[in-house]
Amino acid sequence: MDGTNYRILKKETYSPVTYMLEVEAPDVAKASMPGQFVMVRHNERGERIPLTIADYDREKGSVTIVIQAVGKTTKDMMLLNEGDYILDFIGPLGEASHVSNLGTVIFMGGGLGIAPIYPQLRAFKKAGNRTVSIVGFRNKELVFWEERLKEYSDELIITTNDGSYGEQGLVTDPLKRLLEERKIDLVVAIGPLIMMEACAEATRDFRVKTIVSLNPIMIDGIGMCGNCRVTIDGETKFACIDGPDFDGHIVDFGELRNRQKRFITEEKTAMEQMAV
Repeated sequence: MDGTNYRILKKETYSPVTYMLEVEAPDVAKASMPGQFVMVRHNERGERIPLTIADYDREKGSVTIVIQAVGKTTKDMMLLNEGDYILDFIGPLGEASHVSNLGTVIFMGGGLGIAPIYPQLRAFKKAGNRTVSIVGFRNKELVFWEERLKEYSDELIITTNDGSYGEQGLVTDPLKRLLEERKIDLVVAIGPLIMMEACAEATRDFRVKTIVSLNPIMIDGIGMCGNCRVTIDGETKFACIDGPDFDGHIVDFGELRNRQKRFITEEKTAMEQMAV
């Protein structure tokens, strides 16, 4: 498909650094499943970045992505508006989430991770599960997609670091409470590495399987570059083709944190050039 066909149908801004783009990509929308991602390059000079699919509409032929402007590329993309075009929008990539009727499933979302848990939440609810969503933000002003999550959640718990909305504290606080109160059959956690690791540690003693979505630095998204290597139970896997979903109890989070720092110098240089 010609890159000029990837038109931005809708844009919403949730905070000074968080925004949503609904992109016209009928072939991607037709094949998308919960848990998958796309590789995006917004123009000829831009880098390719992986973005988890936050929603898809097969009839409309659109795919929704939610982005946090933290680096040069994502800040450049925040300048795009409805009617603008994205050059490359490749996908869906990665293994789809394994959805079945298990019983009670808890969905943990931190920050930007709130968006990608949505298609999984919807799929698990439609499969007959009882669903509980626990999502965390720094403060009330950063809360988004509350109504979307409510639609498919039997119970929705919102936490904020400063207590300005919902419960004050971390997402792991209500998670630990629920683990002690009732039988939980599965936990799905998507968010910052530190949050996903904390969720996996909270469920370990309860022996509740915990799925985390790993989004390490990717270059090609098809397993050829090897840049997204992760160690799972002592074995090397590639997040782009073997994931992004993995059992959080057997992920080497320490190694992954170190690998995420590989291009800090290059990113800093790019940001300095952008400011000139």
